[in-house]
Amino acid sequence: MAFMRQSVKMQIYQTAWQAVAKAKVADTGSKIPREWILGCEDLENAKKQRQLSGPFIESFLEKAELEIIRNDSVPLVEKIKSGQYTALQVARAYCKTTAIAYQINNCLHEIMFDQALKRARELDEYFSKHKATKGPLHGLPISLKDQFHVKDTDTTMGYVGWIGTYEGEKDLSKIHKVESQIVKDLLSLGAILYCKTSLPQTLLLGETINNVIGRTLNPVNQLLSCGGSSGGEGALLALRGSSVGVGTDIGGSVRIPAAFCGVYSIKPTHNRFSYRDTANTNPGQNTYPSSIGFLSTSVDALKLVMASILSTQPWLRDPEVVSIPWRQETVDSTLERASPDGTANDQPPLKIGVYWTDGVVGPHPPILRGLRTVCNAIEKAGHKVVNWSPPSQSTAKRVHLAFQKADGAHDIHKQLDLSGEPLIPELEETFQLRDPINLLEYQDLTIQGRDYSATYSDYWNATADGEDAYTESINLMDYSVAVIPVTKANKDIDKFNKDYKPLNETDCKNWEAYDADIYDGAPVGVQIVARKYEEEKVWAIAKIVSAILKAAGVH
Repeated sequence: MAFMRQSVKMQIYQTAWQAVAKAKVADTGSKIPREWILGCEDLENAKKQRQLSGPFIESFLEKAELEIIRNDSVPLVEKIKSGQYTALQVARAYCKTTAIAYQINNCLHEIMFDQALKRARELDEYFSKHKATKGPLHGLPISLKDQFHVKDTDTTMGYVGWIGTYEGEKDLSKIHKVESQIVKDLLSLGAILYCKTSLPQTLLLGETINNVIGRTLNPVNQLLSCGGSSGGEGALLALRGSSVGVGTDIGGSVRIPAAFCGVYSIKPTHNRFSYRDTANTNPGQNTYPSSIGFLSTSVDALKLVMASILSTQPWLRDPEVVSIPWRQETVDSTLERASPDGTANDQPPLKIGVYWTDGVVGPHPPILRGLRTVCNAIEKAGHKVVNWSPPSQSTAKRVHLAFQKADGAHDIHKQLDLSGEPLIPELEETFQLRDPINLLEYQDLTIQGRDYSATYSDYWNATADGEDAYTESINLMDYSVAVIPVTKANKDIDKFNKDYKPLNETDCKNWEAYDADIYDGAPVGVQIVARKYEEEKVWAIAKIVSAILKAAGVH
């Protein structure tokens, strides 16, 4: 009898958190204007599509709306500045596109359309009165990963227990009143904030699923994941519901979604941009902290947003931010090493290292083809490509993962206990509640990480400047990294290699998971890696390589 009563109690408890999540989703949906709501037939049709980006989502938009959202960020702000578009026209086009994207792709946590349209009207009034823009981002809609606090809006970070609270707290002086520093900076520059995008429970997962909204799939190929943890950002950008968004990265979280969804991204060194008043998992772990990063539909948007934010001197408001302004001279000196189409000129050519495999998991055929495509194009453009064979990254991955689990998942379970929700199945094994590691072990891991970074730096110095790698180890060294799209998987070219001999059991599973038909059409991207605090340099190299690929007819 006691067991039965306990089972009933547990069932009621589970139903309670599920009801809260369901109500939250309903409330979010209620913020979509009636005229933008899709019918049941359209929603069912969306489920049958392999690709939602491109023609499918565009079929729901008017010609004038399509004209606006097909602009990338830089031409968009230029057209607003010239008066070709009003901020309200742009905001409405992006809000409508995002509303449709959410209904067919489940890529949002928060809708802020009313606030965005009000903000757009205010910006138009300012422009009309002063004949000038309010800042370099005047009228530019910018999407946010659901870690950033915006006034009058929830930040759930994928936790049911955070709904209607301030990071789980019920302090009325904080709920819907705190604003992340980077949000304040964006608003001061004239940006319009209109939505917050989906992410995985805990943030510590390379795909996007939580108990509040469920799963977000890849809109370019719904048979695949959109990546994570900034997965909603990658998906929304692929659907052109955004031209630029803000995410975070502690193990690949702006890079993986960018590569999976065919867009651009950059992960700066962790304290280049402000994390002040931004929600996070296990915020006390700051040995290897998360970075603020950016995703976009164009390489130029990354520079626009970074340079604009740094022009506000964020280090004056956040003491954790390093006081380094945007260094245009570094951009210029790097770009001078190539012609506008990326070809080498009379300056020293670029020297880029290519990292073919980490020796643990071999890249699938489309990735290998993407790497070869980039290398061949760079060499044909007159630059130098060398093989990159750094110290084994298994050490970096082991140390980095140990720090993410150092508290024994106590912070994660503290958030879960607020509502009684369980860990999602994908995380049950990794984040079981356990004892935290002891101080001596923590210090030993710190030394191992320090020594690995030094060894990696020594290798880099021995080979002269070179760039490229996988994701998690880069966070351990806190390097600056950009991701650019290259090509798409092609089932007729990227066939399964039956002669491939797996490196180990993990690699065997990875190769067995490859199916050319399923991956067909999936985006392929590459990372470009520079040293710490070299955001300007890595951005410029990304621009050069993108120009080379465009000139070669690759993208």
